[in-house]
Amino acid sequence: MKNVKKAFVLLLTVALLLAGVAVAEETAGVAIDKEAFDALLAAGPVADDDAIAASAWATAVKEAGVLRVGGTRTSFLFSQLDETDNGIRGFDAGLYQLLARYILGDETKYELTQVTSSTREAVLQSGEVDAVFATYSITPSRQEVISFAGPYYTSKQAVLVKAGNAEITGIDSLAGKNVATQSGSTGPSILAEYAPDAVVQEFEDDTQARTALEQGRVDAYVTDYTLMLNAIVKNPGVYEIAGDVFGPEDNYGIGLPLDSDGAAFVNDFLRRIEEDGTWAQLWKISLGDRTGIETAPEAPAIAE
Repeated sequence: MKNVKKAFVLLLTVALLLAGVAVAEETAGVAIDKEAFDALLAAGPVADDDAIAASAWATAVKEAGVLRVGGTRTSFLFSQLDETDNGIRGFDAGLYQLLARYILGDETKYELTQVTSSTREAVLQSGEVDAVFATYSITPSRQEVISFAGPYYTSKQAVLVKAGNAEITGIDSLAGKNVATQSGSTGPSILAEYAPDAVVQEFEDDTQARTALEQGRVDAYVTDYTLMLNAIVKNPGVYEIAGDVFGPEDNYGIGLPLDSDGAAFVNDFLRRIEEDGTWAQLWKISLGDRTGIETAPEAPAIAE
């Protein structure tokens, strides 16, 4: 078990998977460097008028004067609200604020609608938001009802347990166990394939799933390891990863209305911030500096 955990730590290059007794109360994790984050956004690129005029989606955002985003405020590494100044910071948050700057010349011109795994398609289909940034996995079924830009990040699946749990050693030990996952996510289908004998309980969001784990109502929680890293960094000593990551590459995309030309526009934006180093700097500030991972990964190839 220890060797498996060490292998996972090496995979993430972060020695944060500490053993201990799980507690329900969340503790303060490694805070983001707000000054560096805000300065990076303020230096982000701005699209020229011709680029915006060539996209009906971007033109609509420009005319509205605000980018309407579907996202979260509780994802510690990706999109976390800071109640001291009402700023939302993290990797996803940085991307949509950079996109607001790219279109509108001002990274603060966005409005956030909170979404869950079950509501992301709905807010796009209803026109309530212009785009969704929410660690949003690109899947064929979702591509039937919305469009995606990206991918901009990639992940895999893992098994989260309470710290000190020696019984569950990975995906192969979930038969007969009560296992949490998020409804509307890729979790249910992943469990059906990799742990068909698990007793699956679906929860609306990550917080509800982790609460059930802490309270002992479930034995494990399966989701992508990036979200688990959020929880482990924020709550040292509360959780552990059981075994190795598994499953297919989980590509995160930016959700857009179906057949919108916004996908091409946002892809051009992603290519620009990857080429000029902004993507890597945002990753370092949001994830690398807070997890001890020194080298930014290579950004995934953007779909044509």
